[in-house]
Amino acid sequence: MVDLRAPQRKASLSAQLVESLREHITTGQWPVGTRLPSEHELVERLGVSRTTLREALGALTHLGLLEARAGDGTYVRAASELEAVLVRRAASSPRDDVLELRAVLEEYAAGLAAARRGTDDLVGLRALLEEADGAGQGGTAEEMAEVDGRFHQAVVRAGGNPLLAEVYDHLGHAITASLVGQPFDTGVLAAHARLHQDLVAAIEARDETGARHAAARIVALNHAGHEEEGNR
Repeated sequence: MVDLRAPQRKASLSAQLVESLREHITTGQWPVGTRLPSEHELVERLGVSRTTLREALGALTHLGLLEARAGDGTYVRAASELEAVLVRRAASSPRDDVLELRAVLEEYAAGLAAARRGTDDLVGLRALLEEADGAGQGGTAEEMAEVDGRFHQAVVRAGGNPLLAEVYDHLGHAITASLVGQPFDTGVLAAHARLHQDLVAAIEARDETGARHAAARIVALNHAGHEEEGNR
């Protein structure tokens, strides 16, 4: 039987432009939140028609990478299709569901970190603990949540699983948002700090069980804070 060969097709100009613009986004040349140059400027710089440009921008908007804001321009919404899907899904979910997902990811990641961490990982985690202490001395809830988010991202990265780290990073905005507005009184902050210290100590000691337990207790504390807020 004669082998069948698929026809050779050249990508359309708009498809090529989609890939070019996507590369700018995925490589960080246009970070999330960046406002794209005006349509006129892009047409001049790229040497394409307005129709071709609009087709490419529309495709990237459909994929969730770009967001068109009426009267304001087009902005980078996500760095990848995976991020766009995960963030959109998490943002539309109840906070309890986000916290439960966080528990699954962080407990497992904490065990990996204890098993695989390097010296540089420990240095970074210790530095973030100090930064978190500083934020807790007078920072806003948003500042504390932001530092907390970076701390847990560092724990996940210490586990040495790039795919897990990518998924967790994409959900980072939703997870951080789940902490904002919680009743971080003095007692809660102190308990939060102790548990983070316990987590880093377990990772340093390569205690996988202890690390997972500390991570679970951190999420439980956040969950309890959310329930207390919801009962008010």
